[in-house]
Amino acid sequence: MTSITSIRVASWLLVGAAMIALVQALWIPAKAQAAQLLLHRAWASTLQDGRTHKPWPWADHAPVARLKVLSHQIDQIVLAGDSGAVLAFGPGQNQGARTLPGSPRVIAGHRDTHFRFLKDLAVGEELLIQSPQALERYRVASKQIVDAQSAAIDGQALGQALVLVTCYPFDALQRGGNQRMVVFADPIKPV
Repeated sequence: MTSITSIRVASWLLVGAAMIALVQALWIPAKAQAAQLLLHRAWASTLQDGRTHKPWPWADHAPVARLKVLSHQIDQIVLAGDSGAVLAFGPGQNQGARTLPGSPRVIAGHRDTHFRFLKDLAVGEELLIQSPQALERYRVASKQIVDAQSAAIDGQALGQALVLVTCYPFDALQRGGNQRMVVFADPIKPV
């Protein structure tokens, strides 16, 4: 093989590798956005007839709420559960935390997709949570960085707070890690 042919083959291999890397980099955000469209449709059906609707026939999750942060143009469907399989498609509500009346609503999301906006969320900003039963308003009270291994959420102390959780730091190269950003928001009482 001549050196020119070798250079051409190497160039095509590099272009191919770059294309594969680009597709892999865009796959997760693209899947997250497409899923949100289907989730919005399932959520609209839930609001219309009060029954739980899966976003696609083989889904093992369903919408339970809608999260809006108007100041950041956020409008996301929240799913039941917070396993990795659920969080791949949207933010997920911890089902154990919301079992008793007056307990906090805990919602988790990935830092590189749905909950990236938490990086810029400020104390005092308003959040809206729509459930099939009501529209609830919250105001961000605090943001904390905690150790995931030792931190715990005290449901009795938080009352009816909204708690948003994501991995931290936002631009980390490794998945997961030991730190979490936790946003605490207090309910805004209707006047």
